[in-house]
Amino acid sequence: MGLQDKSEASDMSDLSDMSDLSGKVAVVTGAASGIGLALTERFAAEGLSVVMADVEEARLSEEATRLGQGGADVLAVLCDVSRPDDIAALAEQTLSHYGAVHILCNNAGVGPGGPMLATTPADWQWTVGVNLLGVAYGVTTFAPLMVAQGSGHIVNTASEAGLVTTSLLGMYCATKHAVVGLSEALYRELEGTGVGVSVLCPNLVRTNIFTSERNRPDGSPLSAAENAAMAPLREMLDAAGMAPADVATTVLDAVRAKRFWVFTHPVTLPAALVRFEDLQGRRNPTDPYGPPRGAQGPQ
Repeated sequence: MGLQDKSEASDMSDLSDMSDLSGKVAVVTGAASGIGLALTERFAAEGLSVVMADVEEARLSEEATRLGQGGADVLAVLCDVSRPDDIAALAEQTLSHYGAVHILCNNAGVGPGGPMLATTPADWQWTVGVNLLGVAYGVTTFAPLMVAQGSGHIVNTASEAGLVTTSLLGMYCATKHAVVGLSEALYRELEGTGVGVSVLCPNLVRTNIFTSERNRPDGSPLSAAENAAMAPLREMLDAAGMAPADVATTVLDAVRAKRFWVFTHPVTLPAALVRFEDLQGRRNPTDPYGPPRGAQGPQ
């Protein structure tokens, strides 16, 4: 199928029916590894064309080549989501190559850890730039295209850390909470347009999120203290993390059902509700994975 034929096929597909995804076009950021790669693989298996966007050029090229050789229709685009010009170029290449976009997964993210009191302005600029502004730029660039065509679906990757906090991941929690808020507001804004919104809030998944320093803009390695803080998190991922492919299946089901909240683990909802129990009880914040509140004495 040539370029013109692909565009015509996208234009002629039933855009309003998200239950039948064959022939549609998905854009996935952070697509070279982890959840993004699993989403790409699952979408391709469902007959979608996938635009794979990532900042890791060598890994992106390797995975796109592998998938292409296996018969998937993929387009690799080098993209730093913290740069609005890169997101604009991503949209331009998507439309030039495929003529439309039906699913957008704002999935790229970084997960630096350690005490907030040890962070620097550069740490915050990097984390906010990727985790929050990357989502915002994706939304403001692609959502108008979907609204104009009358349908589509946006999946924003937050985290359980967008609903539950931990002292080891202050910056990460702050940005992921922001993604949840952005996504809820976007859902309300797009009601009635035919464009759906989901927010993905996974618990532990076996990805490279806790080795994100490999993509720091200045290329600096973790300090000994940072490595010590991250080591337990990496061990938990290795020991108990869900397979990214299982997350991709959950996301696909949510897109088809037009479901907003996308949880991957049964512990997430009870943990998130602890905040509201604290609010109702006028308590200071409780650790949802800590000792039972009754063992802590009066608040």
